[in-house]
Amino acid sequence: MDVLRVFNNNVVLAKDGDREVILTGRGIGFQAKPGQHVDDAKIVRRFVPADGRDPDHMAELLAGIPPEIIRLATDAMSRTGLAEQIEAQPTLVMALADHICGAIQRSQRGQTIEYPLEAEVRSLYAGEYAKGEALVDAMNDYLGGVLPKGEAVALALHLVNAGFSTGDLSNTYTMTGVIQQMLSVIENTYDVTLDQHSVNVGRFITHLRYLFVRIHQHQQLNDEPRPIVETIMTSYPQATACARKLAIVVDMRLSATLTEAEIAYLALHISRVTADAAKESSSELETSGTRTHNA
Repeated sequence: MDVLRVFNNNVVLAKDGDREVILTGRGIGFQAKPGQHVDDAKIVRRFVPADGRDPDHMAELLAGIPPEIIRLATDAMSRTGLAEQIEAQPTLVMALADHICGAIQRSQRGQTIEYPLEAEVRSLYAGEYAKGEALVDAMNDYLGGVLPKGEAVALALHLVNAGFSTGDLSNTYTMTGVIQQMLSVIENTYDVTLDQHSVNVGRFITHLRYLFVRIHQHQQLNDEPRPIVETIMTSYPQATACARKLAIVVDMRLSATLTEAEIAYLALHISRVTADAAKESSSELETSGTRTHNA
């Protein structure tokens, strides 16, 4: 590999065959010049820009993060089952490393942050939150317990955000609020309480997350056979009416008009989660009645 551009002593942009790669490592850029061969022994990590990302911009961002923090982030990711994302999603590595760097600095200054979305993250993104906790634990093994447990919330949001291929958390914050609003609309429409830890509600939340990705990428479902869409809407009229309410929320919050196919599949999920909630409510009433009778 040959050097294309030197960003600092620890980050260079290089040519690897037909592609450009970002290389990090202590001293890899020291006295290096464009056209020179890269010292392979100094390479710690290589990042291949994806999704049309500008290699120069990514390299500039990496140059602002100490290499030992990048190593810490990637080692922690490897230990917590995120090794594949290191190569596939370099922007995720950068986001996590940058956040960790800031968290360490705050800890050194005696500052702490209370994340207001902790309850929502624990409920809506249970898998990512568990990964966030594991990342904090893994990094604290290296740092001697410097990071507060609450940082798991922010790390989980970065993991969720990776699905949007964006550089900030604005879409993820918006998505979290909209999902909560949509669940509230369903509960108020059907006068039920949804168990956000149930299997069907979990599937519904996953469906909503992919829906937001499709909206963001302008790739909503729109080629489903019309008879299938009409059959769903005819079979579940109340759920379809509720789904149209959710479509209004999406339009107001995200400025996106849902297709009829998307509305139909929302209706299917609404029918499932509300049926579960109704069964749970009925079971609780029966149990309560039995206790009263026995008393």
